[in-house]
Amino acid sequence: MPEITPALVGQLRAMTGAGLMNCKKALDETKGDLQAAVDILRKQGAAAAVKKADRAANEGLIGQAVVQGGRVGVLIEVNCETDFVARNDSFKAFVSDLANKVAAESGADLEADRVGAVARIGENIQIRRHQRLEVQGQGLIAAYIHTGGKVGVLVEVGATKEATTGSEDFKQLVRDITLQIAAASPVSISRNDVAAELVEKEKEIAGQSDAVKGKPAQAVAKIIEGKLNKFFEGACLLEQGFVKNPDLKVLAHLGALGKQLGDEITIRRFLRFQLGEPI
Repeated sequence: MPEITPALVGQLRAMTGAGLMNCKKALDETKGDLQAAVDILRKQGAAAAVKKADRAANEGLIGQAVVQGGRVGVLIEVNCETDFVARNDSFKAFVSDLANKVAAESGADLEADRVGAVARIGENIQIRRHQRLEVQGQGLIAAYIHTGGKVGVLVEVGATKEATTGSEDFKQLVRDITLQIAAASPVSISRNDVAAELVEKEKEIAGQSDAVKGKPAQAVAKIIEGKLNKFFEGACLLEQGFVKNPDLKVLAHLGALGKQLGDEITIRRFLRFQLGEPI
């Protein structure tokens, strides 16, 4: 039977995150069999996770990982019960580790990590959502986490030339676009991407506003069109004023940089997670 030394107990704690006494008991029960002790603690952790599963987890963090030189990126939301835990460095490291696991393997199973965190932290922990982007062709992915981990952004910006994606101007543009999305909260890249039901809702609101009351049909149509254009300017990323120069539209900024670099630059897709928002 292996000797149950402090080093063995410490190794088990490092592997499971369980408490000192629980690790000692598990090793005693398994007569020093480390893997069997891990299994016991995982089962205990699973039981603890079930007991805590009905407790509200309304706090948490948005985390990110960008790997392979900007070719792959992940955005993840992990919830916990208290802001105290969410602000803890160990919880931040846990969220970052989960994001990196998904970045390394798109179908990574995170349940064992979640259960272990419940046992270690003592709160209900929920992995609410995560999404992974991978560049096809030439382009870069960048991420940005804002307001203490309450808002996170992931964006893919494309080009046609490898030299473009290696330039510092292009890399800065991609970083700037993450700031743009975090601050301005667009719902789509262009007006062609806006969901039809959202457009219809805006039309309905515009059609019931005081501005159209008593106006002839032709005037009402123009008013509604004007209000829709105003909505698109705020909701569509390419039509928003650029975060570093609000007088310049994002689309115009892309065009100017593309001309400077001799390439066509496009924003292909983006994610914006806000803690606790409806999914």
